[in-house]
Amino acid sequence: MIEFYPQIKWVHVASVMASVTLFALRGLLVQAGRPRWAMAAPVRYLSYAIDTTLLTAAFMLLTILPGAMFANGWLAAKIVLLIVYIGLGSFALKRGRTPRVRLACYLVALAVFGFMYSIARAHHPGGILWMLLAT
Repeated sequence: MIEFYPQIKWVHVASVMASVTLFALRGLLVQAGRPRWAMAAPVRYLSYAIDTTLLTAAFMLLTILPGAMFANGWLAAKIVLLIVYIGLGSFALKRGRTPRVRLACYLVALAVFGFMYSIARAHHPGGILWMLLAT
């Protein structure tokens, strides 16, 4: 299965970018006072499909890569931050009681995504902080 690594990684990365782009657009719609558009069934189903593809590719990569690749905890850090990102996204799009709470959750969710991205690029749980301090 390792021979399919480049293709699986491409699907994973493309799904990550599609997922965060859709979340950003949905968050902007909520902030613009158009939550019905952001929460419309076709948009939600597209989000589910993208995220299912993303997680499937992630699990495939996890199973085909050697365990030593994850020894420093970067994957565990990404998983914890993914849970935080999902929770913040839920409050940003729907569960936040006030516009100010939804905006704060939206901005923090995007920041958490950025940090998760930096962790993935660095393969280190410190992400961008580690990259800046290591130079």
